[in-house]
Formats: sequence, structure tokens, C-alpha cells
Amino acid sequence: MIRTDSEHCRIVTDSLAGGRQVDERTFDSLAALKERLERLKKFDEMFSGVQFSSAVKKLLSQKSPLTVG
Repeated sequence: MIRTDSEHCRIVTDSLAGGRQVDERTFDSLAALKERLERLKKFDEMFSGVQFSSAVKKLLSQKSPLTVG
């Protein structure tokens, strides 16, 4: 399913606020927003200082790598 940027933001915001469970949709949305942020930074260096909040960075660090095998 393709989600809009605003929906990705809503999912992450709700997860951070405790309004919804942190799940795969949360991490999918974080990945999409991270990709868009990287594209924005490549588009123009004036965006190079834009970064996620400390709460989002903490959430990103919680995702454990999947075991394949």
C-alpha cells in the first residue's frame, strides 16, 4: 500500500505519543520518511542540517535487525 507523507507522519507521531502500538507500520513509515529526508538533502545542501528529533532517532534505534536463515 502506498501511503502519503502526511499519513507516514501521523503514524510516527501517534506511535511516539502512545496512541498506537509501535509496529511494522511505524517502522515502514520511518523508513519512507528517512528516504524522503535523504532525497531532500541531496536536492539542496541548504537542507543538510535537517534531521529527525531525538525521539524519532531513539525509535529508529529500537528496530532490531531481522534474522534470516
